[in-house]
Amino acid sequence: MSAENLLLIQTDEWPGYLLGGNGRSPVMTPTLDALAEEGIRFTNCQSSCPVCIPARRSLMTGTFPSTHGDRVYSDHMEMPEAETLAEAFRKKGYQTYAVGKLHVYPQRNRIGFDDVILMEEGRYEMGSIDDYQIWLGENGYIGEEFSHAMGNNTYYTRPWHLPDNTHPTVWATDQMCRTIMRRDPTRPFFFYMSYQFPHPPLVPLQSYLDMYSFDEIELPDLDKDDWKDRYDILRFFTEDGKAYSDKEKKMALRAFYAQCTLIDHQIRRLVGTLRENGLLDNTVIGFISDHGDMLFNHGMVAKRVFYQESSNVPFILSGKPLEKYRGTVTDKLCALEDIMPTLLNIFDIPVPETVEGVDILSSEREMLFGEISEGVKATRMATDGRYKLIYYPYGNVKQLFDLENDPEEHHDLGNKAEYKAIQEKLEAYLVAHLHGKEDLSWVKNGKLVGYPEDGRAIPFGYGLSNQRGLHWPIPSEYKNTK
Repeated sequence: MSAENLLLIQTDEWPGYLLGGNGRSPVMTPTLDALAEEGIRFTNCQSSCPVCIPARRSLMTGTFPSTHGDRVYSDHMEMPEAETLAEAFRKKGYQTYAVGKLHVYPQRNRIGFDDVILMEEGRYEMGSIDDYQIWLGENGYIGEEFSHAMGNNTYYTRPWHLPDNTHPTVWATDQMCRTIMRRDPTRPFFFYMSYQFPHPPLVPLQSYLDMYSFDEIELPDLDKDDWKDRYDILRFFTEDGKAYSDKEKKMALRAFYAQCTLIDHQIRRLVGTLRENGLLDNTVIGFISDHGDMLFNHGMVAKRVFYQESSNVPFILSGKPLEKYRGTVTDKLCALEDIMPTLLNIFDIPVPETVEGVDILSSEREMLFGEISEGVKATRMATDGRYKLIYYPYGNVKQLFDLENDPEEHHDLGNKAEYKAIQEKLEAYLVAHLHGKEDLSWVKNGKLVGYPEDGRAIPFGYGLSNQRGLHWPIPSEYKNTK
């Protein structure tokens, strides 16, 4: 059976371990589990820059941050001069449509898609009103998407405050189902379903919260980490997690899990729509996330670090056209940059010369370099798939983890004599990939030296982590945004 169509599903902030069948996940994901059983699951897919915008630029262009230009989160940076995944499919005659979150600038840039039904989490500061906001207004809920009062970067929670069909996950699924049904039957398609969740705000439907008992939620055991409180740099990454009581942490985990299961169940509707329209047998279904979430592991929340909960993402390829891979689980190292060439090769579409990733179905990636942030929080990473080196120039901190024997990264092997050769190999690879004036200042005579700790203070966030407010009328600050 040949592959004619592609449905690529992406979530925002879904950790790789939150899938059934891996022995660790507390989350119910029956749909994704079934897709994985009928296809191939990659357990060691890494986000080379684990924050939304850079990760999505990598996914859609197949290029690394050193090429596409963002390793920070530059929300007013235009897309690089590189052919996108959508453009490559479109050039070969595919109809290309996207639903949900693109996270590009300007917001209405279609990045190669024929059309985009946009949902961008109410970012008026980007200069646009998205299609979800328009729909809410047309249906009597104008400006009410954030009346739940939960923040997009905080871990407080409450149930969704409007009818079920207005929830962003349900609404986006409705739009993709209709897109499938409205397709041009004479042409193959590439459809991109991009959910904004499980990324906060943590506002699941009440019926999904009810699926998880508060008593069954377990908090991470921070005492397992033999490196806890060892490095001053960790103050900057654990500070946000300290705001929450144990009760609030359990509530947050319960809500996060509920948002994952809601997405999983909504994917069933997408599969059902494909089946009822006679498209299931010749459609490849992909599932990926841009990055994960620390979820209080190691005392941290959110992303922007290279511990597995943040950098390791789920990656599944499924569908009858890929039945030769049925039931395959592989731990080969791969990255978001590898998604584009892998998908293009499945469909016999030429891979643009600008692409830096590899086809992970036919190739092996021996090493991977990662980078996130600049300044005091700058972090760099190098891994060979089994061992991972995390480097903080602030304090010249080098952490080494054995992902095979310590997948949850409780034991720091950095600077231990018995791992000297492994660490030196990873350090050399990391040094070779550093770029920019700041990064190169951390190296002397080919060795990482970083810079001294200076006890600097952590700035206070008066804006409550970019808290949203009432969205009608449009806040005056954004009316004239260019």
